[in-house]
Parts: sequence; structure tokens; C-alpha cells
Amino acid sequence: MLKLSQLPIGTRAIVREFPRQGSAFLRLREMGVLPGTSLTLVRTAPLGDPLEIQVRGYSLTLRKSEAEYVLVELADGQ
Repeated sequence: MLKLSQLPIGTRAIVREFPRQGSAFLRLREMGVLPGTSLTLVRTAPLGDPLEIQVRGYSLTLRKSEAEYVLVELADGQ
């Protein structure tokens, strides 16, 4: 498993774990980033923060500090 923040641009992955408490947990849950959810890292800002992901048909921007706590597994074929 990798941290979401470590994914190369354009990589598809599946969320396996994320924080169980705190503000990052609430924000991710409200945005639909749950274990088993498929996502794609679309791009990063020029300095690497924030990250843009495609999840559940929409774009979501996450701080790199939030993405550090999300563990993902590469999707098949990646």
C-alpha cells in the first residue's frame, strides 16, 4: 500500500485506509472518500500541494497533509 500523496499523476488507485478521527476523517467521509472507493490522481499544484483527485465522478482537492493519511492500493492494470 502507498500513501495517496505518493501516487504518480494519472494513477488509478483504491482507498484501503484513512484516518478514523479528526477533521481529515470528517472531510474525507463527507466527500465520499471511503475504503473501497476508486480514485485517480489528476494533478498537483506546482509546489506539490494541494493534490487534485477524481473520485465518484467529480474533482476533489486535498491538502498533501490530508493525503498523507490515506492509504491506497494501485488499481488493476496500473
